[in-house]
Amino acid sequence: MARVKGGFVVRRRHKKVLKLAKGYFGSKHRIFKTANEQVMKSLVYAYRDRRNTKRNFRRLWIVRINAAARQNGLSYNKLIHGLKLAGVDMNRKMLADLAVNDINAFNSLATVAKGKINA
Repeated sequence: MARVKGGFVVRRRHKKVLKLAKGYFGSKHRIFKTANEQVMKSLVYAYRDRRNTKRNFRRLWIVRINAAARQNGLSYNKLIHGLKLAGVDMNRKMLADLAVNDINAFNSLATVAKGKINA
């Protein structure tokens, strides 16, 4: 059986990996083997961190909502509970945006939540 060399296909694959490894330090952007290892690891990090970004933003929103709720004499969980009792169906992203950009609207939501908790 004849020996098969990669030729064009291998060169194309190597070029694709080295293009992805552009900007890496040292041999990680020059040598195919180390570049391939780093590119695979980088893709794993990218996949993981796309999920972690969602977690981080939710944590940030909760911190902002809590800070604004405490200015109204409520804790975060009391505010969320009161809004749920009042039937206000608003996600944390929108609540955090109101807490930062439109404090009057947030204050009115907080009074609605307070009223439902006390009732």
